[in-house]
Amino acid sequence: MNLKETWDDAVDLPALLVDLFCEFLTVDGVDQRNKWRNVFDLVRLQVADQMPLDVVRQNLALWNELLNAVLSEDPLACIVRRFDLFDRVSFTNSDKPAALSPDFALYQVNISFNLHLHNFGHSQLWGSALSKNMAILGTLLKKGIKLRENLDQEYASPFELQKRELRELMITAEGTEFGKYYDFNGILSHFRKRPKDFYQAFKSRIPIHDYDKIYKDWWQLCRKGAKNVCWPGHVKYFALSSGTSGSSSKYIPVTKDMTTAIRRTSMRQILSLSKYDLPAEFFEAGILMIGGSTHLNNTGSYFEGDLSGIQAARLPFWFQHFYKPGKKIARTRNWDAKLVEIVKKANDWDIGIIVGVPAWIQILLEKIIDHHKIDNIHEIWPNLRVYVHGGVSFDPYRKGFEKLLGRPLYYIETYLASEGFIAYQALPKKKSMRLVLNNGIFYEFVPFDESNFMPDGEIKPDAHTIPIDEVEEGKEYAILLSTCSGAWRYLIGDVIRFVSIEDSEIVITGRTKHFLSLCGEHLSVDNMNKAIELTANEMNIVIPEFTVAGIPHGSLFAHHWYVATDDKVDRKQLKERLDFHLKALNDDYAVERSAALKEVIVEAFPVNTFYRWMEAKGKIGGQNKFPRVMKNNLLEEWKQFLSKQHG
Repeated sequence: MNLKETWDDAVDLPALLVDLFCEFLTVDGVDQRNKWRNVFDLVRLQVADQMPLDVVRQNLALWNELLNAVLSEDPLACIVRRFDLFDRVSFTNSDKPAALSPDFALYQVNISFNLHLHNFGHSQLWGSALSKNMAILGTLLKKGIKLRENLDQEYASPFELQKRELRELMITAEGTEFGKYYDFNGILSHFRKRPKDFYQAFKSRIPIHDYDKIYKDWWQLCRKGAKNVCWPGHVKYFALSSGTSGSSSKYIPVTKDMTTAIRRTSMRQILSLSKYDLPAEFFEAGILMIGGSTHLNNTGSYFEGDLSGIQAARLPFWFQHFYKPGKKIARTRNWDAKLVEIVKKANDWDIGIIVGVPAWIQILLEKIIDHHKIDNIHEIWPNLRVYVHGGVSFDPYRKGFEKLLGRPLYYIETYLASEGFIAYQALPKKKSMRLVLNNGIFYEFVPFDESNFMPDGEIKPDAHTIPIDEVEEGKEYAILLSTCSGAWRYLIGDVIRFVSIEDSEIVITGRTKHFLSLCGEHLSVDNMNKAIELTANEMNIVIPEFTVAGIPHGSLFAHHWYVATDDKVDRKQLKERLDFHLKALNDDYAVERSAALKEVIVEAFPVNTFYRWMEAKGKIGGQNKFPRVMKNNLLEEWKQFLSKQHG
């Protein structure tokens, strides 16, 4: 359909939009063209005779966001531009209901442009109108609305999706300095040959990059203002990411294409709520997102900050009505000051979803409950149903978190890194996440073993990499990313395990440098999290944080555990139960406990000790996490801190 057709003074805009909508969206695989005759019925745009332009734009933007999730270009841009020519738009409701299904039997809405309307003060309508829009979105979710991208991933093979994704990435970046240096044009010629020729050419010509290599060779040029380095254009944003609280900040480029890709995947995750048992009023509640400050640091040539702050600063304006804590508080850089403001405002908000890192969300909820003198958070936020978390396993926090609730929540895990939105939990009651295979990221997988990695977790230059169709369930892999932000064969540092090859479902098991294998025990962060959870439940205590270090013990080795708990604990019992569960979870650990791993040392400290250390490192709040494994200089700093705090 040609949206650039000539516009008359009066246009039946809804009929135009519904054709677009039905072309790209389906419900349960069925064409809805005859059922939904009017997009504004779906958006639930209910107005008086006239309304201000900004209200029209708010409602169009909501629908535009849905369409943008499946289209490569802005489908409503020309419509909004057309509206911009006028100060007001006149709406008239017919007396006769449209011939729709009972669920959408609203009044037909027609639009005509009018150059002579007076300024009517209807701006107060926009908040309630948007709330109704989200209520209608909830109804659509219940009917199983699906994006075409989701259907692509359901009905196409992962390998074909990924092959197409890499081809598009390379075509786009062919003219960049990186693309010319590594002869993208020559690699692209292999896509028309035998099925896997392209991948052999790709991995043989382009080296594996860790952060230090790609930053030194390429990304530092972007920070200096150079254009067309690894991705077309100028990089306007850099996400600051430390990976762990001990390392110096990394500067990860965030391009406009990546921002769009993240929003598209976010829309997919929103639509996955159709799988959950959620009441209609849930979709009218706010979304509390606790992340980095949206007051980004302007260096003159680019902005830098936490990815959550970058994304929150660029939220689509139709979403801002639901976004909490709101623009003013979100700009606050001081974490404690931000908490104080959120706690004060909490009683004024109706929150349905909370998004953030478990440690900081738990601290916030505790402060709200204490300040407002209530027993649980649901006394203030009765519509709270969903907690979206990522970046760290939720298992160690679960026991303490649930003490703050009046009823159970749905916990939804996401894998949103500074480098891109990699995976999200697509189904309830599953602990795995679905890889996003067709939205700006190409994945490679490196078997996480001694043949590919050094003892300190550094990847070997000749590491063996495989595409997605060669992975095996149950095996652990490090991930390489090539993205629309200009990362190429980039080692992100996470280790994952496939739990379903058919559905591309994964779980995160740790980090390439966050594991312990002093003598062959191969203890992963996944093992550690599970053992802590089992031990805490068994002893009826709360352990929200911990860290482990491998140390010499005579001529052999030991593990030194530092555990955070405010409960009274028997250290001997804690050590015995933790050791017992680790042996049950990891056969290699069990073998080495009777050989070279001679001792397990466990110390318990108040929870606040861990958070004071984070504060001392300047890593409090936002997306910062306490490191699960400490080595080298970081371990020495931690020990010195404990010595000063506790003698």
